[in-house]
Amino acid sequence: MTHQHSNLTRRQLLSRSVAAGAAFVVGTGYVASSSAAWAMEVEHLQPTTMATLIQMARDIYPHDHVADAYYAAAVKGYDSAENAETVEAGIAALDAAAAGKGHASYIDMGWERDRVDILRGMESSSFFQMVRGGLVTGLYNQKAVWSLFGYEGESYSKGGYIDRGFDDISWI
Repeated sequence: MTHQHSNLTRRQLLSRSVAAGAAFVVGTGYVASSSAAWAMEVEHLQPTTMATLIQMARDIYPHDHVADAYYAAAVKGYDSAENAETVEAGIAALDAAAAGKGHASYIDMGWERDRVDILRGMESSSFFQMVRGGLVTGLYNQKAVWSLFGYEGESYSKGGYIDRGFDDISWI
């Protein structure tokens, strides 16, 4: 799939994101956050598909304190020739389920609980399992998110966890 690069200025990108009122700005060959804090190019998936995939990832593993950029990085690997057909079909199924509930698309559903209901209805599908399984490593193996969860990294080289950090995480 080929795509053209858009020559949007930062100001144009911001103005379009405000006008759209959505969490993502989708253009020709890219997806960006509505705050314009990050953007990613897509090569094999439709930009709207990638935006929906990012929202799906957030709905599967919701962490309000983790920025969308980390979810985008976690699903970036699905933007490949090998995965494109499966992902496009899976996102089409999500959108069809949303349309069946009176919404324009999955990503246009305003309430997380409504999107989660749709995900529950397809959790036994191979598409859902592929995305969920990939997120375990795609999201949580990013060293940049470790500190957000209180994980300090491996401890073996520093004497192990018993003497360093075994019980210092307050949220467990």
